[in-house]
Amino acid sequence: GVEHAILHLLYMRFFTKVLFDLGLVGFTEPVPKLMNQGQVIYDGASMSKTKGNIVEPMPLVERWGADSMRLIMLFAGPFEDDIDWKLIAGDDPNRRPGVHSWLGRVFAVVGDAVQRGSAAAEPESLVRLTNRTIEGVTLDLDRFRFNTAISKLQVLTNEMRSTLDAGGTALDAARALVQLLAPFAPFAAEELWRVDLGESASVHRSAWPSFDTAFVVENTVTMIFQVDGKLRDKAEVPADIDDDLALSLAHGSVKVAAAIGDREVVKQIVRAPKLVNLVTKG
Repeated sequence: GVEHAILHLLYMRFFTKVLFDLGLVGFTEPVPKLMNQGQVIYDGASMSKTKGNIVEPMPLVERWGADSMRLIMLFAGPFEDDIDWKLIAGDDPNRRPGVHSWLGRVFAVVGDAVQRGSAAAEPESLVRLTNRTIEGVTLDLDRFRFNTAISKLQVLTNEMRSTLDAGGTALDAARALVQLLAPFAPFAAEELWRVDLGESASVHRSAWPSFDTAFVVENTVTMIFQVDGKLRDKAEVPADIDDDLALSLAHGSVKVAAAIGDREVVKQIVRAPKLVNLVTKG
């Protein structure tokens, strides 16, 4: 945590400046950018033997696996924030962590995708989500936003399940999911890559998946219609919709008309393609 990082930072900077003064290095700062990770605390306090609030990790690792423990901490919040183990894991070591359940769903969906094969093309909705997930997780890793990256993988897992249940295929999505999972759950990803997907080399030596920008761009978005700032209706609209058409759709909504009633619209706020807000009086 930060308590140790402060001292380590002092040592690191001190030795760098000594080496610079001796003429052994040509720089005065050891790193161009530094980010300290948060600390795992328990019930609002730092863990310590004197407080008797130490949580032994090995029984949990043996019970739920190292990948589950890693995912719990990465998914709990931003990288630089403290996480309270009591809040995210509770007091019962036998309670199944939510991320462990998700890993089980990942194994199931990847196995089903392999069995289904790739005889038919994957639905466009899944292809688009897969590409957006690759882009999003890649950006999140660069920004140390591991919790939001894992959330995106969970969304992709759910969409793959829906696709397979509807009779579609999801093999390409399964390969991408396993590769994107590898930094967060390396053991599970390796097993899925070698056993389920039948790859001979390690997933950790595979090329990071790339995304097609044509599939990343949204064709349609959900526009909301408000009356006096309150949500009254929604509509799927083209991403490039203009203000006039957006306004026309808002006025054509039955729910919007009912909300306006006999009041006069005195102001029309249009922020295509996101929202239309009609301000009334009377």
